Amino acid sequence: MKGQDIGLLLKLVCLQRHESSDRAMAAWPHDWKDWEDLDDDQLPAYPGQLHVEMRASAYTARALELQTGISKTQINLSLKHCIEIGLARTDRKLGVPRANTKALYEFIVYGLKYVLPARAGELTRGITTGFAAPVLHKTLISAGEHVPVWPYARGNTLGMKVEPLFKTAADAARKDPEMYALLALVDAIRLGQPRERNLAAELLQDRLESL
Repeated sequence: MKGQDIGLLLKLVCLQRHESSDRAMAAWPHDWKDWEDLDDDQLPAYPGQLHVEMRASAYTARALELQTGISKTQINLSLKHCIEIGLARTDRKLGVPRANTKALYEFIVYGLKYVLPARAGELTRGITTGFAAPVLHKTLISAGEHVPVWPYARGNTLGMKVEPLFKTAADAARKDPEMYALLALVDAIRLGQPRERNLAAELLQDRLESL
């Protein structure tokens, strides 16, 4: 498994949540950000609810590439691999890929830290993740001086460098607050102490089970 495989599955979870207005609006404040916008920033707006006519087009390899930064070739390979091993399936009614949320949760909680371990590194400027991201920062208080961040030149926070789950994770998070929440919870599981991991696992389970 590669980090981008998990990132793609998380994006599928986001898209499915966006198909319901209630779930889409359940993400923490949509206007929160830990970065400066580029002058020529062309990021699409937060999608909100995906209407029926938009659903299929949002799941094409081209659309997934735009939303995640993962190449179309890698998306096709990842989808094929994830379907083969049971982490994804094809929706019989809509014909779009879906994450197997139960299997995905089990892999993230019990296996991901061994396959894709994460460690805090040197001080750098970036975007907060793990317990310092909005999905967790009001619940957990860091015992350390510096918080974990993804390296990002336009980030607003000075913290300990953490390599993201996949190379373009920060851009994917900037395009969708729900994706940011899921990626940060995954990092808390990869990085955190037992209390942080357990809380992140509970919040992740709530999001995945609500589909």
